[in-house]
Amino acid sequence: MNPRQAFFACLQQSPPALFEAALWIAAEHDKEVSTEQLLQDFKELQQRVSSGLPLLPVSELGQPLLRRMNDLGFQQDEFLPLRPQAALLDKVLHTRRGQPLALGLIALELARRLEIPMVGVNFPGHFLLRVPGADHLLDPCGGRRLYPNDCRELLERQYGPNIKLAAEHLATASPQQMLQRLSRNLRQLHLSHDDHLNALIDAERVLELGNGSASDYLARASLYQHLDCPNAERFDLEHALLLSEDPIQRLRLTERLGHLPPNTIVH
Repeated sequence: MNPRQAFFACLQQSPPALFEAALWIAAEHDKEVSTEQLLQDFKELQQRVSSGLPLLPVSELGQPLLRRMNDLGFQQDEFLPLRPQAALLDKVLHTRRGQPLALGLIALELARRLEIPMVGVNFPGHFLLRVPGADHLLDPCGGRRLYPNDCRELLERQYGPNIKLAAEHLATASPQQMLQRLSRNLRQLHLSHDDHLNALIDAERVLELGNGSASDYLARASLYQHLDCPNAERFDLEHALLLSEDPIQRLRLTERLGHLPPNTIVH
Protein backbone atom coordinates (compact mmCIF):
# COMPACT_ATOMS: atom_id res chain seq x y z
CA MET A 1 0.00 0.00 0.00
CA ASN A 2 1.50 3.34 -1.04
CA PRO A 3 1.17 6.52 1.09
CA ARG A 4 -1.84 7.82 -0.87
CA GLN A 5 -3.68 4.53 -0.47
CA ALA A 6 -2.79 4.41 3.23
CA PHE A 7 -4.05 7.98 3.57
CA PHE A 8 -7.49 7.10 2.20
CA ALA A 9 -7.57 3.87 4.22
CA CYS A 10 -7.25 6.04 7.35
CA LEU A 11 -10.25 8.10 6.24
CA GLN A 12 -12.33 4.96 5.73
CA GLN A 13 -11.86 3.87 9.34
CA SER A 14 -14.66 4.53 11.82
CA PRO A 15 -13.95 7.02 13.23
CA PRO A 16 -11.41 8.29 10.67
CA ALA A 17 -7.77 8.16 11.77
CA LEU A 18 -7.21 11.88 11.23
CA PHE A 19 -3.72 12.20 12.71
CA GLU A 20 -2.34 9.10 11.01
CA ALA A 21 -3.78 10.29 7.69
CA ALA A 22 -1.91 13.58 8.10
CA LEU A 23 1.28 11.64 8.76
CA TRP A 24 0.78 9.73 5.52
CA ILE A 25 0.66 13.09 3.71
CA ALA A 26 4.13 13.76 5.10
CA ALA A 27 5.25 10.29 4.05
CA GLU A 28 4.07 10.98 0.51
CA HIS A 29 6.50 13.89 0.34
CA ASP A 30 9.42 12.12 2.00
CA LYS A 31 10.13 8.42 1.62
CA GLU A 32 12.25 8.51 4.79
CA VAL A 33 9.22 9.27 6.96
CA SER A 34 8.10 6.27 9.02
CA THR A 35 4.49 6.73 10.05
CA GLU A 36 4.71 3.74 12.39
CA GLN A 37 7.73 5.22 14.18
CA LEU A 38 6.10 8.64 14.48
CA LEU A 39 3.02 7.07 16.06
CA GLN A 40 5.27 5.23 18.52
CA ASP A 41 7.20 8.40 19.37
CA PHE A 42 3.92 10.27 19.88
CA LYS A 43 3.25 8.18 22.99
CA GLU A 44 6.13 9.94 24.74
CA LEU A 45 4.68 13.35 23.89
CA GLN A 46 1.30 12.17 25.16
CA GLN A 47 2.85 11.15 28.48
CA ARG A 48 4.69 14.48 28.86
CA VAL A 49 1.54 16.45 28.13
CA SER A 50 -0.61 14.29 30.40
CA SER A 51 1.80 14.59 33.34
CA GLY A 52 1.54 18.39 33.25
CA LEU A 53 -2.25 18.70 33.14
CA PRO A 54 -4.20 19.91 36.19
CA LEU A 55 -6.68 17.66 38.01
CA LEU A 56 -9.85 18.97 36.38
CA PRO A 57 -12.83 17.38 34.64
CA VAL A 58 -11.91 16.43 31.06
CA SER A 59 -14.41 19.00 29.74
CA GLU A 60 -12.20 21.73 31.28
CA LEU A 61 -8.87 20.46 29.98
CA GLY A 62 -8.96 21.88 26.44
CA GLN A 63 -7.15 25.11 27.21
CA PRO A 64 -4.71 23.49 29.70
CA LEU A 65 -3.81 20.95 27.01
CA LEU A 66 -2.89 23.72 24.56
CA ARG A 67 -0.98 25.63 27.22
CA ARG A 68 0.93 22.49 28.13
CA MET A 69 1.85 22.04 24.44
CA ASN A 70 3.06 25.63 24.42
CA ASP A 71 5.15 25.00 27.54
CA LEU A 72 6.78 22.11 25.66
CA GLY A 73 7.74 24.44 22.82
CA PHE A 74 4.89 24.08 20.31
CA GLN A 75 4.41 27.49 18.71
CA GLN A 76 3.27 29.05 15.47
CA ASP A 77 6.04 29.09 12.86
CA GLU A 78 6.92 32.76 12.31
CA PHE A 79 9.67 32.10 9.74
CA LEU A 80 9.07 34.08 6.54
CA PRO A 81 8.52 33.12 3.85
CA LEU A 82 6.63 30.23 5.38
CA ARG A 83 8.07 26.86 4.36
CA PRO A 84 6.32 23.54 3.64
CA GLN A 85 7.81 22.11 6.84
CA ALA A 86 5.34 24.30 8.76
CA ALA A 87 2.54 22.06 7.48
CA LEU A 88 4.26 18.65 7.33
CA LEU A 89 3.49 16.92 10.60
CA ASP A 90 6.75 14.98 10.86
CA LYS A 91 8.66 18.26 10.65
CA VAL A 92 6.33 20.05 13.08
CA LEU A 93 6.70 17.27 15.64
CA HIS A 94 10.48 17.63 15.35
CA THR A 95 10.84 21.43 15.32
CA ARG A 96 7.67 22.19 17.37
CA ARG A 97 6.94 25.05 14.99
CA GLY A 98 4.03 24.94 12.58
CA GLN A 99 0.95 26.50 11.06
CA PRO A 100 -2.15 26.69 13.28
CA LEU A 101 -3.71 23.74 11.44
CA ALA A 102 -0.67 21.51 11.99
CA LEU A 103 -0.57 22.41 15.69
CA GLY A 104 -4.32 21.86 15.84
CA LEU A 105 -4.04 18.36 14.39
CA ILE A 106 -1.45 17.46 17.02
CA ALA A 107 -3.69 18.90 19.75
CA LEU A 108 -6.71 16.98 18.46
CA GLU A 109 -4.77 13.70 18.55
CA LEU A 110 -3.55 14.38 22.08
CA ALA A 111 -7.09 15.26 23.12
CA ARG A 112 -8.44 12.07 21.54
CA ARG A 113 -5.90 9.89 23.34
CA LEU A 114 -6.49 11.66 26.66
CA GLU A 115 -10.28 11.58 26.19
CA ILE A 116 -10.53 15.37 26.23
CA PRO A 117 -13.47 16.58 24.12
CA MET A 118 -12.21 18.84 21.32
CA VAL A 119 -13.09 19.52 17.68
CA GLY A 120 -11.55 21.51 14.84
CA VAL A 121 -13.01 24.69 13.36
CA ASN A 122 -12.13 25.73 9.80
CA PHE A 123 -12.02 29.44 10.63
CA PRO A 124 -10.84 31.47 7.61
CA GLY A 125 -7.12 32.17 7.62
CA HIS A 126 -6.43 30.69 11.06
CA PHE A 127 -7.53 27.20 12.11
CA LEU A 128 -9.16 27.10 15.55
CA LEU A 129 -10.37 24.54 18.08
CA ARG A 130 -13.44 24.19 20.27
CA VAL A 131 -14.48 22.23 23.30
CA PRO A 132 -18.08 21.20 22.50
CA GLY A 133 -20.55 23.29 24.47
CA ALA A 134 -18.08 26.08 25.28
CA ASP A 135 -18.95 29.71 24.53
CA HIS A 136 -15.52 30.39 23.03
CA LEU A 137 -12.99 28.99 20.57
CA LEU A 138 -9.35 28.18 21.28
CA ASP A 139 -6.25 29.21 19.36
CA PRO A 140 -4.06 26.10 18.85
CA CYS A 141 -1.03 28.40 19.02
CA GLY A 142 -0.94 28.73 22.81
CA GLY A 143 -4.54 28.21 23.86
CA ARG A 144 -5.90 31.77 23.87
CA ARG A 145 -9.68 31.94 24.23
CA LEU A 146 -11.53 33.69 21.41
CA TYR A 147 -15.04 35.00 21.96
CA PRO A 148 -17.23 36.32 19.10
CA ASN A 149 -15.69 39.80 19.14
CA ASP A 150 -12.19 38.26 19.09
CA CYS A 151 -13.22 36.18 16.08
CA ARG A 152 -14.49 39.29 14.29
CA GLU A 153 -11.18 41.06 14.95
CA LEU A 154 -9.20 38.04 13.75
CA LEU A 155 -11.28 37.83 10.58
CA GLU A 156 -10.82 41.55 9.93
CA ARG A 157 -7.05 41.29 10.38
CA GLN A 158 -6.94 38.44 7.90
CA TYR A 159 -9.31 39.75 5.22
CA GLY A 160 -10.23 43.37 5.96
CA PRO A 161 -13.53 44.91 7.09
CA ASN A 162 -15.60 43.77 4.09
CA ILE A 163 -16.00 40.16 5.24
CA LYS A 164 -18.44 39.61 8.09
CA LEU A 165 -18.38 36.82 10.65
CA ALA A 166 -20.86 34.11 9.63
CA ALA A 167 -22.06 30.87 11.16
CA GLU A 168 -20.16 28.74 8.63
CA HIS A 169 -16.89 30.30 9.85
CA LEU A 170 -17.50 28.71 13.27
CA ALA A 171 -18.76 25.30 12.13
CA THR A 172 -17.08 22.08 13.24
CA ALA A 173 -14.72 20.76 10.57
CA SER A 174 -14.88 17.14 9.45
CA PRO A 175 -11.68 15.08 9.14
CA GLN A 176 -12.00 15.29 5.36
CA GLN A 177 -12.29 19.08 5.48
CA MET A 178 -9.26 19.41 7.75
CA LEU A 179 -7.13 17.18 5.53
CA GLN A 180 -8.27 19.02 2.43
CA ARG A 181 -7.30 22.30 4.06
CA LEU A 182 -3.92 20.82 5.00
CA SER A 183 -3.45 19.71 1.39
CA ARG A 184 -4.34 23.17 0.08
CA ASN A 185 -1.87 24.74 2.51
CA LEU A 186 0.88 22.41 1.32
CA ARG A 187 0.00 22.99 -2.32
CA GLN A 188 0.47 26.72 -1.82
CA LEU A 189 3.63 26.37 0.26
CA HIS A 190 5.30 24.07 -2.26
CA LEU A 191 4.24 26.36 -5.10
CA SER A 192 5.65 29.42 -3.33
CA HIS A 193 9.00 27.61 -3.21
CA ASP A 194 8.82 26.66 -6.92
CA ASP A 195 8.46 22.97 -6.06
CA HIS A 196 5.88 22.22 -8.72
CA LEU A 197 6.03 18.43 -8.53
CA ASN A 198 5.30 18.34 -4.79
CA ALA A 199 2.63 21.01 -5.27
CA LEU A 200 1.02 18.74 -7.86
CA ILE A 201 0.96 15.86 -5.37
CA ASP A 202 -1.03 18.07 -2.99
CA ALA A 203 -3.25 19.49 -5.75
CA GLU A 204 -4.23 15.96 -6.79
CA ARG A 205 -5.03 15.00 -3.20
CA VAL A 206 -7.24 18.08 -2.78
CA LEU A 207 -9.39 16.98 -5.70
CA GLU A 208 -9.39 13.29 -4.76
CA LEU A 209 -10.88 14.29 -1.40
CA GLY A 210 -13.96 15.53 -3.29
CA ASN A 211 -15.99 18.74 -3.54
CA GLY A 212 -13.17 20.50 -5.39
CA SER A 213 -13.81 24.15 -6.21
CA ALA A 214 -13.12 26.06 -9.40
CA SER A 215 -10.00 27.48 -7.75
CA ASP A 216 -8.79 23.95 -6.92
CA TYR A 217 -9.06 22.87 -10.56
CA LEU A 218 -7.50 26.14 -11.68
CA ALA A 219 -4.57 25.64 -9.30
CA ARG A 220 -3.87 22.19 -10.71
CA ALA A 221 -4.31 23.45 -14.28
CA SER A 222 -1.62 26.06 -13.66
CA LEU A 223 0.73 23.37 -12.37
CA TYR A 224 0.07 21.28 -15.47
CA GLN A 225 0.73 24.37 -17.59
CA HIS A 226 4.11 24.82 -15.93
CA LEU A 227 4.89 21.13 -16.40
CA ASP A 228 3.85 21.30 -20.08
CA CYS A 229 0.91 18.88 -19.88
CA PRO A 230 -1.68 20.60 -22.12
CA ASN A 231 -4.23 17.75 -22.14
CA ALA A 232 -4.34 17.60 -18.35
CA GLU A 233 -4.42 21.41 -18.20
CA ARG A 234 -7.42 21.46 -20.56
CA PHE A 235 -9.26 18.89 -18.44
CA ASP A 236 -8.89 21.03 -15.31
CA LEU A 237 -9.70 24.32 -17.06
CA GLU A 238 -12.92 22.79 -18.40
CA HIS A 239 -13.89 21.65 -14.91
CA ALA A 240 -13.04 25.08 -13.47
CA LEU A 241 -15.24 26.65 -16.16
CA LEU A 242 -18.16 24.39 -15.21
CA LEU A 243 -17.82 25.26 -11.52
CA SER A 244 -17.08 28.98 -11.77
CA GLU A 245 -19.88 31.46 -11.03
CA ASP A 246 -17.75 34.52 -11.78
CA PRO A 247 -18.51 35.83 -15.30
CA ILE A 248 -15.11 37.52 -15.61
CA GLN A 249 -13.30 34.35 -14.56
CA ARG A 250 -15.43 32.31 -16.98
CA LEU A 251 -14.45 34.64 -19.83
CA ARG A 252 -10.76 34.33 -18.96
CA LEU A 253 -11.00 30.57 -18.72
CA THR A 254 -12.68 30.39 -22.13
CA GLU A 255 -9.92 32.53 -23.65
CA ARG A 256 -7.24 30.40 -22.03
CA LEU A 257 -8.85 27.21 -23.36
CA GLY A 258 -8.87 28.75 -26.82
CA HIS A 259 -5.10 29.20 -26.71
CA LEU A 260 -4.40 25.54 -25.85
CA PRO A 261 -3.47 23.13 -28.65
CA PRO A 262 -6.23 20.69 -29.72
CA ASN A 263 -6.76 17.79 -27.37
CA THR A 264 -4.73 14.80 -28.54
CA ILE A 265 -5.18 11.15 -27.67
CA VAL A 266 -2.26 8.77 -28.04
CA HIS A 267 -3.16 5.15 -28.96
